[in-house]
Amino acid sequence: MNLEELLAFAGRHPLLSLALAGLTAAILFTEIARLFRGFKGLRPAELTALVNRDNALVVDLRPMADFEKGHIPGSKNVQLSQFDPESKQLAAAKALPVVLVCKTGQTASGAAARLKKAGFERVFVLDGGIYGWQQADLPLSRGRGR
Repeated sequence: MNLEELLAFAGRHPLLSLALAGLTAAILFTEIARLFRGFKGLRPAELTALVNRDNALVVDLRPMADFEKGHIPGSKNVQLSQFDPESKQLAAAKALPVVLVCKTGQTASGAAARLKKAGFERVFVLDGGIYGWQQADLPLSRGRGR
């Protein structure tokens, strides 16, 4: 396909062309915003390595009932409504890597931005959240945890 054919197609299908341009712009915006958000996403295997290597603090932001049904071993449950980067529990972990976990990875992004704003240097979000962890066939602990 050459440029002439592409322009002819765009002329015959203006709505499809407009939709393609809009989707391309949305993807570019999302990727550029990801570069400047101040925290990094982690795959489940990377989270395991970070915990083992650097003693990362894993904070599960899901409701207590969901946490008790299954959570990443060693993670701490902090309700999103009670999430405070200035709390003693979190402030003591400023020198550690902190990984935030929610159901799908979306909610944790807002909390990660708050941690970065509060001066935390090494902030991460588990890509895909607890669902990503489960899809990687990694173990879950049940109950309240520690």
